[in-house]
Amino acid sequence: MAARRAPQRTMTYVDGNTVRRVEPEFRPERRQAPAHSPRIREQVRRNQDRALSIDLPYVLMLSVAAICALVICVNYLHQQSSMQARLSRIETLEQQVENQRAENNTLETRINTSVNLDHIYKVATEELGMVYAGKDQVLLYDQTESEYIRQNEDIPNYN
Repeated sequence: MAARRAPQRTMTYVDGNTVRRVEPEFRPERRQAPAHSPRIREQVRRNQDRALSIDLPYVLMLSVAAICALVICVNYLHQQSSMQARLSRIETLEQQVENQRAENNTLETRINTSVNLDHIYKVATEELGMVYAGKDQVLLYDQTESEYIRQNEDIPNYN
């Protein structure tokens, strides 16, 4: 039978401006089981038996699972990359649309400011001899389609 050892005492001191304890604090050291104990030897033997019990079907199953996990990860990364590329393309197209809208608004403003309606009226009435239509010359009709009109016959002449 092995002789028991008495626990060793470790002394710790507290630094500071006041001493809280005069006697050192007692902390017993943890005892570790020796590596040659029968319980540890039995555990090591069981672990070795488990490691040796890995056979071909188990290895194949683990290999197939690892390959499936790898394929899933690669597919996920590919899909994420594709999605990021699409989002980037969408942002680019949205920016182009916004730029085109701004350019169209600028051109519309330039056109609207460049048209002088007084000058058009003056040229139409003085140089071209045009006059406003009278009340008896204006024909009103009901529009059946909202977007465009198809003319299948001549407009009647009321003179």
